[in-house]
Amino acid sequence: MKKTAKSPAGKAVKALLAKYACPVPFHAVRTRFLGNIATPAMSISPLPIIKGLWGGELPPFDSMDDLNELLEALVQGLWNDLTRHQKRSQPFRLTRLSMDATAAQVARYARVRFEELDGFLEGLFNGEEAIDLPQRAHEAVGRLQELRAMMAGIRELVMREPKPDDRPQLETTFRHLQELTRIMETEIHEAVLSCARARHQRLDGIPFAKPTLH
Repeated sequence: MKKTAKSPAGKAVKALLAKYACPVPFHAVRTRFLGNIATPAMSISPLPIIKGLWGGELPPFDSMDDLNELLEALVQGLWNDLTRHQKRSQPFRLTRLSMDATAAQVARYARVRFEELDGFLEGLFNGEEAIDLPQRAHEAVGRLQELRAMMAGIRELVMREPKPDDRPQLETTFRHLQELTRIMETEIHEAVLSCARARHQRLDGIPFAKPTLH
């Protein structure tokens, strides 16, 4: 069975993020790490990225054991687990969410998807304003940026107090969100695969198509 965000490792990471008051939610940490793993930059170290979760500095610890526990969970656990999605046979899955089509749940669904997409794009760009991407990754990023804006718009729309007869509309919106989630997962995975393929070609000295600035 494939691991998901509900795996024991995921639960441990979520507990530690809560313990140290990480301002980035777990679902966005997952996608930010995945974006960092996929980024075209040739030298990426997890430690500065982990510090970035807390604004650039690690939180205070009572002991070295506490520090090591956090780093082991985030690097040896979550980060290393996410590297498997660089294979075609291991597609990435966004966080599973409630299936109840209420206004509150639809708004939460859109917010979580926005934060996941934002995290992936932030990790992929790794602090740069623009990066060179292989063509397929360039196309995927464009679609993901459009979907991110769409999630922000949907959330704003459904946050308004719905009327009692809005239930059918909410159910329709929820179905659309589920369909869009599948598109997001496909585009994220294609971006990861495209970047991984280009990175391996550079390491192997194989000529590849000129990247596109995004």
